Amino acid sequence: MFGFLRTPSFACFLSALLGIAAGSWIFSSDSALPLLNAQQEELTIPTEPVKPRAYNAAGLTPDEAASAYVYELNNRSVANIATRIGAERLLFRDNPTEDAGSGFVIDRRGHILTNYHVVEDAQRIQVTLFNGEAFEAELVGGDLVNDIAVLKVEASAAQLFPVRLADSRQLKVGMKVFAIGNPFGLERTMTTGIISSLNRTLPITRARSIKSVIQIDAAINPGNSGGPLLDAHGRLIGMNTAIASATGQSSGIGFAIPSNLLKRTIPELIAHGRVLRPDIGISQVIGTEAGLQILTLDEDGAADRAGLRGPARRRVRRGFVSFLQEDRSAADLIVGVNGKPTLKVDDFLAEVEQHRSGDTISVTVIREGQRTDVRVTLD
Repeated sequence: MFGFLRTPSFACFLSALLGIAAGSWIFSSDSALPLLNAQQEELTIPTEPVKPRAYNAAGLTPDEAASAYVYELNNRSVANIATRIGAERLLFRDNPTEDAGSGFVIDRRGHILTNYHVVEDAQRIQVTLFNGEAFEAELVGGDLVNDIAVLKVEASAAQLFPVRLADSRQLKVGMKVFAIGNPFGLERTMTTGIISSLNRTLPITRARSIKSVIQIDAAINPGNSGGPLLDAHGRLIGMNTAIASATGQSSGIGFAIPSNLLKRTIPELIAHGRVLRPDIGISQVIGTEAGLQILTLDEDGAADRAGLRGPARRRVRRGFVSFLQEDRSAADLIVGVNGKPTLKVDDFLAEVEQHRSGDTISVTVIREGQRTDVRVTLD
């Protein structure tokens, strides 16, 4: 630390001895070190280091304190959800419980929110709360399109700690996020990260996808599905639902359904068991580069009553055989709804479903080479 000391001569050695006796200083060739004499007070070494102002009374930095606050506020809200319960014995061994995913409490009446894919086709659903108590859960309602399901357990209000919902419209890329769930069955595990992107589109089925999805880099693994995504204030901003991965494990790209979509969906699932969507009365279309060509209309449905056209059909007889011949060139080609271009099935359905039954929308079609607007009152 002080470099190499040079070897002193005898005269220097004698001078050093005299210096020590006088209580003065001795010097090496590279540095100066004070030697305390008998009159100086002994140094007092503190038993604990003095905490700098960056730490709070518990010894946490502001960042650590925020993380601890988020976890302490919400970990009791997170539930473990199992859909295959080991009640049977196979080859003299119990078939163990398989932890399928996560969920979280949304009210004190016992409603638990999770992903639809976590409980889809489940014969039994078991929900385990923070205190280890397990309940048989009832599926109140589910929505495949948005991958949302509501369960209900008969737990006392004292055991239920609902999350607080935030406005997901206020989110910004770079905001810190916290995910709590049960990855690989490890209950109430928290991971942290940031919002990597907003307004992603997440495919759910071949024709449908969820809009405005939140992309995060917090570690999301199997078992995290249905768990809460929280902001630095401990408020719910989304529900973790999927990862992009070649291995099935976290690759730093996770997706969450935004809280505002949850707010719109939950009341309908509780009230009706499903989401009531408006019906335009078009049962089949085919996508083309120019738009969506109508193939089938519901008889006396909203589109049929409004005058939208499907393929022209006429009966043709050839010899002793007669059959219906379809002329698709006569069908309307949908290119927009309420002035917005909709060249994909998902875009078209998303625009229609922003409305309610009884609303009138304007559907733009290409008919016989001409652009035409048709007003349709939704069923």
